[in-house]
Amino acid sequence: MPRNRNQSASHKGPSQRQLRVGELLRHALSEIMRETEIRDPDLIGVSVTVTEVKPSPDMRHANVFVEPLGGRDVQIIIPALNRHRGFLRGELGRMIELKFTPELRFVEDTSFAEAQRIDKILHSERVARDLKAQDDVEDDK
Repeated sequence: MPRNRNQSASHKGPSQRQLRVGELLRHALSEIMRETEIRDPDLIGVSVTVTEVKPSPDMRHANVFVEPLGGRDVQIIIPALNRHRGFLRGELGRMIELKFTPELRFVEDTSFAEAQRIDKILHSERVARDLKAQDDVEDDK
């Protein structure tokens, strides 16, 4: 019985094309944000890292994951970037060659904070004590 292509695609990760376009968009947005002055008091002197861009399967929308330098003022910077997403989309359209320039949605990348939280847990006294106890049990065998 043939599978419904749309149904099976929902269980898979992003396609090769989505990954390739996501990287193209990430590089282009990074360059635009580095070289273009956005006239917004909330973005003056702010350095933002574009960590990942995830385009939708139809390539008409893209979530742009960003992390402000030092992770500060996220509640101010993300809305400011979303206010200027039309301008950034226009700049992006001039820079890349795609059939459609995707609608952008800026989102905070929380992966760095999550990685720090996990690292803190792994280096905690409690985990070290548990690992030491496990090593002692293995040595007794």
